[in-house]
Amino acid sequence: MAGQVHREDVLRAAEVIRGRVRRTPTLSADALGPGVRLKAELFQHTGSFKPRGVLTKLASLTPAEKARGVIGISAGNHAQALAWGAAQEGIDCLVVMLSGSSRTKVDATRGYGAAVDLEADDWVEGFARFDDLVVTTGRTVVHPHRDPLVIAGQGTVGLEVEEDAPDATVVLVAGGGGGLSAGVAAALPEHRVVVVEPEGSAVIHASLQAGHPVAVTTPVSIADGLVTSYTAETAIDVLREHGVESVLVSETEIEDAFRWLYSSAKLACEPAAATALAPLLSGRIEPRSVAVVVSGGNVAAETAAAILARS
Repeated sequence: MAGQVHREDVLRAAEVIRGRVRRTPTLSADALGPGVRLKAELFQHTGSFKPRGVLTKLASLTPAEKARGVIGISAGNHAQALAWGAAQEGIDCLVVMLSGSSRTKVDATRGYGAAVDLEADDWVEGFARFDDLVVTTGRTVVHPHRDPLVIAGQGTVGLEVEEDAPDATVVLVAGGGGGLSAGVAAALPEHRVVVVEPEGSAVIHASLQAGHPVAVTTPVSIADGLVTSYTAETAIDVLREHGVESVLVSETEIEDAFRWLYSSAKLACEPAAATALAPLLSGRIEPRSVAVVVSGGNVAAETAAAILARS
């Protein structure tokens, strides 16, 4: 059903989470072109934009829903945000992650107080495991890209971009399941929003082409925060309604963007966040009046070192 998330929903979410999330900076990057800005969301609580959507959703729960505990599924950043947000509310939390998930992200999720289920080896198994646990545990679901409230919360990034970079007409957002890009599109209906994905993990691109959510088998990318086999109808409907464009980038382009952000912007982001910058550096997006959402900084030291060494 199209139109489940609108700008008004994002504005309401902004009021719900006001004072509970960091007002992250929007930095000038004029070396890339006139009016290019970097929305440094890697400085958010837990190191990514995800607490915005989590806190929006948790604020809506009834006492009974909170008492049952919450459950989510994640490659890592949603897991950390849900664990952190649940701890803020005194809610028990369980997160399904894959057995091969970043140990840095698994450890951080546990450090925030959540239990982590690592039984699944791939996303097909992971979502099946998640669905089973939802039924058997009775926990309240906090989904990263299926829940309109979560998407609206993520969209508050777009409201801040609008305030801090009023001349920006294009917003580049990295895409995994589509929660952030859909939220930003809903927040900024008059802007050109471009969702950027790795060539090896392009579920949003495939779903937009098909006109409905489709699964992608064996997704793979160094941008682990974007790797997923599935998106949701909620996110895809919002993206389609707002005419969001889709761009795919190579692993080499992602690594080049990572090195630029690290060395030139001094932003220790993760590859998933660097993905948004890649089409600007490669020349596929004109470097003029563009805001790039640098969505997170949860990168393992060995991954960052390996990318930098390959320069």
